[in-house]
Amino acid sequence: MMYAAGQGVPLDNVQAHKWYALAATRFINSDQGRAAAAAGRDAVAAKMTAAQIAEAQRLARAWRQR
Repeated sequence: MMYAAGQGVPLDNVQAHKWYALAATRFINSDQGRAAAAAGRDAVAAKMTAAQIAEAQRLARAWRQR
């Protein structure tokens, strides 16, 4: 949320999308948490180009593989 709002960090939709996507996969037992993270991801995606979304997805995959 911080990257999406530029609160305390520079506004960065790619990073916001990455972290929302990662959060959506972490809420295993919480449909509400998963839905909120997915909604944030989708709201940020609406402001992004296809290339930016692809980069955010690549970064999320790379982070998961660490």
